[in-house]
Amino acid sequence: MAADRRTVVVYDAEAGDDHERQGTVWTATSHIVAAVVGSGVLALAWTVAQLGWVVGPLVLVGFSCVTYYTSALLADCYRYPDPVDGAVNREYIDAVRCYLDRKNVVLCGCAQYVNLWGTLVGYTITASASMIAVKRVNCFHRDGYGAAGCNPSGSTYMVVFGVFQLLLSQLPSLHNIAWLSVVAVATSFGYSFISLGLCAAKWASHDGGHDIRGTLAGAAVDVPRDKAFNVLLALGNIAFSYTFADVLIEIQDTLRAPPAENTTMKKASFYGLGMTTVFYLALGCTGYAAFGDDAPGNILTGFAFYEPFWLVDVANVCVIVHLIGAYQVFAQPIFARLESCVACRWPDAKFINATYYVRVPPCLRSSSSSAPASSTTVAVAPLKLVLRTIVIMFTTLVAMLLPFFNAVLGLIGALGFWPLSVYFPVSMHMARLKIRRGELRWWLLQAMSFVCLLISIAASIGSVQDIVHNLKAAAPFKPGN
Repeated sequence: MAADRRTVVVYDAEAGDDHERQGTVWTATSHIVAAVVGSGVLALAWTVAQLGWVVGPLVLVGFSCVTYYTSALLADCYRYPDPVDGAVNREYIDAVRCYLDRKNVVLCGCAQYVNLWGTLVGYTITASASMIAVKRVNCFHRDGYGAAGCNPSGSTYMVVFGVFQLLLSQLPSLHNIAWLSVVAVATSFGYSFISLGLCAAKWASHDGGHDIRGTLAGAAVDVPRDKAFNVLLALGNIAFSYTFADVLIEIQDTLRAPPAENTTMKKASFYGLGMTTVFYLALGCTGYAAFGDDAPGNILTGFAFYEPFWLVDVANVCVIVHLIGAYQVFAQPIFARLESCVACRWPDAKFINATYYVRVPPCLRSSSSSAPASSTTVAVAPLKLVLRTIVIMFTTLVAMLLPFFNAVLGLIGALGFWPLSVYFPVSMHMARLKIRRGELRWWLLQAMSFVCLLISIAASIGSVQDIVHNLKAAAPFKPGN
């Protein structure tokens, strides 16, 4: 969901209402880059291939500009009612609650949680694809390209990933483990730059880098309708790669003042999105120049690279490690919301409120725990065990039924981009400045929001069509999915 939002900043924002904020424009910039750059970069070569040499880079720059503008609007909503001296909103939904009505608060909550859960599905698919790639690359290196038995079941690896997440979800205070963000950032940059290096090496191998593949109009297909759907799906992939609005407020909450937080955040957004766009253009265009119309949907798993096998393995292991941690960070808000709702609905139920204490090895206890060093017991709640098991099992099942990397990423990006990155920032901006219906600014902002809505709808259509098309040929739960 781009990357992997929340992974980097959630820890700083949990220190309490009176926590000391020491962030600067450069720390915020690093948070933004780390939040935006993630698994979405793996689809950039394919995305540019669908759009072509002209439209592809223009769309990347266009999404960057829109995202920067709406991020600036959202940064002004960090405080209420004045962007400099008002009361602080520590979360996105808190800002919506201050500026907009209850209906919009409910819509914002739905958009956020749908986006979070969709990201879990996407992570399950991506991680299992990287697991398959590690086995396939090593199998081909050992037995030769095309050897039999080198195409394991994707469903098997999804179950393995789901079981591992189930175990992690029961550990105490996992979302407070500070090193998780460091590992996530390091691994995301690791596979991103390895992907860029592999694409550059592939391009250089074509006549010393003088053979630039691809066309101005992008990949050609026999059926014009399929071309249109591929373009729409590519838009969804780009939207997924740029969405970070749902954690912008949390990043801003790490900044010290003076200067005013909104001023610093706008600079950080400009620098962060600028650097990200340069990297996206480099990777997307280099991948398209190297592979042309045959650019794979996932640059690390789509039969693009087999040698050097160890470097491809390192990149895919980085993807797996990154998504293992990022999955839990995205899942924690869902777990907390469900457990809170159930506890409020049945406050007197013994099963819901019961807590048992079990002995565990000291190495499994969170380093952030306030328990004495000699303590070897942790609290286990049946409600937590049951609800989290259901969520992870259902997420894994959906991923097994829809194991389509580009289509799922495109759908997540399409569903999350317009409401979180455009609609709510624009609506809060108009409410804050009391822009009246019919004014020129009102028409311009509404026009931008409407165009972005159309893009999101179109990208959703392209993603759903691709899922339906793939389901016709797919055999769920069979090897190769």
